[in-house]
Amino acid sequence: MAAPSDEHLHGGRLVARTLRAHGVSTLFTLSGGHLFSIYDGCRAEGIDLVDVRHEQTAAFAAEGWAKVTRSPGVCALTAGPGVTNGMSAIASASQNESPLLVLGGRAPAFRWGQGSLQEIDHVPFVAPLTRFAATASSTAAVPGLVRDALSAAVSPRSGPAFVDFPLDIVFSLAADDGAGAGPLPSPWLGPGADFGGVERAAALLRRAERPVIMAGTGLYWGRGERELGELARVHGIPVFLNGLARGCLPADDPLAFSRTRGQALGGCDLALVIGVPMDFRLGFGDAIASDASVVAIDVAPPRRPHPRPVACELYGALPATLSGLLSASEGVGGVRAGWVSSLREAERERRAAEAAELADPRAPLHPMRIYGELAHLLDRDAIVIGDGGDFVSFAGRVLDSFAPGCWVDPGPYGCLGSGPGYALAAKLAFPDRQVVLLLGDGAFGFAGMEFDTLARHGVAVVAVIANNGIWALEKHPMEMLYGYSVVAELRPETRYDLVASALGCHGELVSAPDQLRPALERAFACGGPAVVNVLTDPSVAYPRRSSLA
Repeated sequence: MAAPSDEHLHGGRLVARTLRAHGVSTLFTLSGGHLFSIYDGCRAEGIDLVDVRHEQTAAFAAEGWAKVTRSPGVCALTAGPGVTNGMSAIASASQNESPLLVLGGRAPAFRWGQGSLQEIDHVPFVAPLTRFAATASSTAAVPGLVRDALSAAVSPRSGPAFVDFPLDIVFSLAADDGAGAGPLPSPWLGPGADFGGVERAAALLRRAERPVIMAGTGLYWGRGERELGELARVHGIPVFLNGLARGCLPADDPLAFSRTRGQALGGCDLALVIGVPMDFRLGFGDAIASDASVVAIDVAPPRRPHPRPVACELYGALPATLSGLLSASEGVGGVRAGWVSSLREAERERRAAEAAELADPRAPLHPMRIYGELAHLLDRDAIVIGDGGDFVSFAGRVLDSFAPGCWVDPGPYGCLGSGPGYALAAKLAFPDRQVVLLLGDGAFGFAGMEFDTLARHGVAVVAVIANNGIWALEKHPMEMLYGYSVVAELRPETRYDLVASALGCHGELVSAPDQLRPALERAFACGGPAVVNVLTDPSVAYPRRSSLA
């Protein structure tokens, strides 16, 4: 703990000093008077202030920072509507287990209950979505409170934390007593699951003839990618990844699969489910063969009961747990060559079957044609961000990831409008890497003004809009169910590229396939934020089962 200081600082400076002590370099916000002292503190402590056009984007940007850096993202939202505008992003971070710290403004304590501007008690409605929610009761309590919130955000299971600061308290003075110092938890460095559980899982693995690994976002937060790769390679286990785990095993690794997940899960006799809940994405567990043994592996027990029985549960630090499982089960590698080969052949066939769509000559374009061209322009470490329905579903199927943190989508909460904030944070965190934002035309409407933010801050994000003039994820299923659709029409003639140009970005319209590659090349070369507005065929629907169950 840092030595106490006799220096008296205002509450905002104490906030900023505590953030800086824990490695926070950037704070996302939208200007608000309740936050002035925090801004002043950040300026004094060398923390960058990045302002946006809507508080939802400030919170999504902070979550995006967490997603691409695996360190806490921080935003400051002014009192009342500032905090309520950020609620969707807080809910998203909760379901994504993203370590997010939200700092809130608050009406002055000495006037509380008398009707001050934007007076509302945030904590009761924020608390159900957060790991920690509190109001500063004194200026002296600020450093310790901020540190406690950061600690809660990164502890298993990680997620958002919230602290708000009454106006009078955050503007008042107090000594820095060192309570905000001291290291934050590093749960990935801790002990693994108990030995008995690991032994039971190892016995299942030794007997398995058709094992499969299904890993998700929890693997990424738990920093278990190296150990996962070792386990898979020693035992010859095919690996499937979703969410933030994409790229934790490079897509060109011989054991990395993506097109045959249904076949593999449906035909396995053992499923190692690592850092991913058996939610709708896994058919609530029904995607896994009914007679297969399931081993659930994660940093901590799930928040909800498993929807199907599991043979074994391993909870603890993932590097230690996966290393322990490998040590306990060594000696059976190489016996599954036939299982892996059959999946690899099916994977090759399905990739080959995509070739026609990736080169589809139609106009308006097939959305897959966009990915057929884009894939040739992406660096191996490009960060790809999805914000949309059908268009992003196609991307998730065909765009490959080769490193952790290279694929960022809204996650299971499915909140549109997250993309510009995620992209802003990703490019600020990694200015030398490509950042590509994939947007549906519907998603553009949620946060389109943030292209002003990207232009003001000189953030060179390349956004590609699939403009089919409809809410495809709703229109096609509704017409299949009822023979008609309502409230599912947009306008394909809307010039989102001109909107972006008016906001200070490079913008282009693409209406034919031969225009696409040159437009994308110019977007990457322009040196600033760019929007490529691609007219796509509204009759194309991503093939999926109902997502309403």
